Amino acid sequence: MSTAQLPTQPSRLTLAVRDSATMLRRNLLHARRYPSLTLNLLLTPIMLLLLFVYIFGGTMSEGIGGGGRSAYIAYLVPGLLLMTIGSTVIGTAVSVSNDMTEGIIARFRTMAIHRGSVLVGHVVGSVLQSVASVVLVGAVAVAIGFRSTDATVLEWLAAFGLLVLFAMALTWIAVGMGLVSPNAEAASNNAMPLILLPLLSSAFVPVDAMPGWFQPIAEYQPFTPAIETLRGLLLGTEIGVDGWLAVGWCLGLAVLGYLWSTARFNSDPR
Repeated sequence: MSTAQLPTQPSRLTLAVRDSATMLRRNLLHARRYPSLTLNLLLTPIMLLLLFVYIFGGTMSEGIGGGGRSAYIAYLVPGLLLMTIGSTVIGTAVSVSNDMTEGIIARFRTMAIHRGSVLVGHVVGSVLQSVASVVLVGAVAVAIGFRSTDATVLEWLAAFGLLVLFAMALTWIAVGMGLVSPNAEAASNNAMPLILLPLLSSAFVPVDAMPGWFQPIAEYQPFTPAIETLRGLLLGTEIGVDGWLAVGWCLGLAVLGYLWSTARFNSDPR
């Protein structure tokens, strides 16, 4: 048989993409079969949206210069969209922890699959779920009065890109939390800061309205620059350096989470 007739072997990149797609399909099937976890995590931002708009909206709007509930809806929604991502990725931490403790990873290690495809499948699946969750919460916001009439198509695309980048960054951090957790309950508890941090940001009130000693904490944590950037893109407010800070936080957290997760996964004997 001549060399030209030998069958070509798929490259390592092709095998990695194929195995990652298989793992992604597996994770999406799990999410479809057990939707209760995702729905429970979605309830938090939706309930906060309805609570702050209809119960506190009239009073809280005074802190942003007046305008009533309609003005406060516009102020609140960008923060709730990012909080939705934080809520959704908690399910990723739980799912990763379940995989590590139930023995399926040990089975995967004995199979001829790309080692990193397990984590890539979790990350891509989580980002897709986060985007779907953001669309759902955004639809609820539009139904109760949120409007973004001044944003251009380019600004909408930039806002969507920021949400995807933020989801990827938080997902890698959540994967690391799931890998270091001994069980699903611990993974859920370890990932709780991803919901609590938005409460300590400019999501609900401006940073200027907070105590002076607390303002630097709220201003320079990951959520506040991303929230202010999203507000600027959708509502036309001033972005300033918040755009660069938001992208920097996202890239830094993504790299940190990736290095942490891969190192932990490659060294974990379970």
